[in-house]
Amino acid sequence: GKTGICYGRNADDLPGPDKVAQLIRQQSIKYVRIYDTNIDVIKAFANTSVELMVGVPNADLLAFSQYQSNVDTWLKNSILPYYPATIITYITVGAEITESPINVSALVVPAMRNVHAALKKVGLHKKITISSTHSLGVLSRSFPPSAGAFNSSYAHFLKPMLEFLVENQAPFMVDLYPYYAYQNSPSNVSLNYALFSPQSEGVIDPNTGLVYTNMFDAQVDSIFFALMALNFKTLKIMITETGWPHKGAAKETGATPDNAQTYNTNLIRHVVNDSGTPAKPGEEIDVYIFSLFNENRKPGIESERNWGLFSPDQSSIYSIDWTGRGNVDIMTGGNRSNGTWCVASTNVSETALQNGLNWACGPGNVDCSAIQPSQPCYQPDTLVSHASYAFNSYYQQNGATDVACGFGGAGMRTTKDPSYDTCVYMAAGSKISTKNSTATPAPSGSSSSLFAQSRTLLLPVLPIVIAVGFL
Repeated sequence: GKTGICYGRNADDLPGPDKVAQLIRQQSIKYVRIYDTNIDVIKAFANTSVELMVGVPNADLLAFSQYQSNVDTWLKNSILPYYPATIITYITVGAEITESPINVSALVVPAMRNVHAALKKVGLHKKITISSTHSLGVLSRSFPPSAGAFNSSYAHFLKPMLEFLVENQAPFMVDLYPYYAYQNSPSNVSLNYALFSPQSEGVIDPNTGLVYTNMFDAQVDSIFFALMALNFKTLKIMITETGWPHKGAAKETGATPDNAQTYNTNLIRHVVNDSGTPAKPGEEIDVYIFSLFNENRKPGIESERNWGLFSPDQSSIYSIDWTGRGNVDIMTGGNRSNGTWCVASTNVSETALQNGLNWACGPGNVDCSAIQPSQPCYQPDTLVSHASYAFNSYYQQNGATDVACGFGGAGMRTTKDPSYDTCVYMAAGSKISTKNSTATPAPSGSSSSLFAQSRTLLLPVLPIVIAVGFL
């Protein structure tokens, strides 16, 4: 899957588009979503190889739906002079229209058709894809995922839109925010579940038996099952916004730099690894992270203005590895410390240690080759020793936070370096390799028989509510 960034501009202190384009190239980001067709922004991305998703705002839907000539003129003035020097791959017509204070739902499909007709006149209808974005509020039900269903009151525009998407091989675009599910119902949605954390208890869909280890997958699959219920199961789903705020009001305890880094880092790995979802394992999912900058003019609670990965001065608020496979710069500050490690607790069951080890060496993307036979950390060949190495590796490559050393209570932090002989434990502040292990799996009787065992374990059911959240 592909990972991009949303470049919102609802702020009065942002750098100019040229500097933004330079920043995006420095970060090796290849996919960018903007919410209009601002000419200065489009020109700034000329000859950069960055692929743009541009948008038709809801305020323009009336003009776009009424007269083809309006769309033809827009295309002539806003797109054609800058294409293909600036690569434009998607046009979103309308954004989260079900959340619009003015009912524009009847306008969106006619506007989409007119945009398609305009592109067809100039031979670009197969090069630029047209769709429209939605919030999770387009569903009337989202839990369990297999019961996902679209709100019937939206059928008048949704069915012709889905037919348009199938006809033109376009994706169904949706904005998903596990943060809001957690923030709105913390007693039902655990922070670990929202953050893709290894200590998250699995949630079983009672209708399918599928086990969900994170909220993101559950939300994606609720859309998939809703589409399948209407016989549109072949439609590809694209996530056009998701992310986590790094700052919020006093009551928004989950909005921290640690959690934002954890969510976005784990999300990128999930996308890059093509993990798919329980309902569609191995399925590629394209994702756009919200957002590039903090936006100080956005209304609402404090977190609304603090989703950015970068401050207006272009300094990073926390580090992100966009490849999902390389190195992560560990931040210092907050509840991170340069002198801490994470090791296995001796006060928990072997089952708890084995589950944590399986997760770290599997979905956690820890390189566990060092605890394989004949490798530096294989001896002593004990579950506690092997789990300690794997737990610490995950802990360090995920920011050395309290959350990253949980493992359902099986991990504990220590200030004593657990390294011994030639077995060196990673330390905070170092460059941490997050590449997937390519080591040969250990024999099935070994404590580090990777992840295979854990797939057969019956995980406790965690009550869950997939809350509808939108910006």
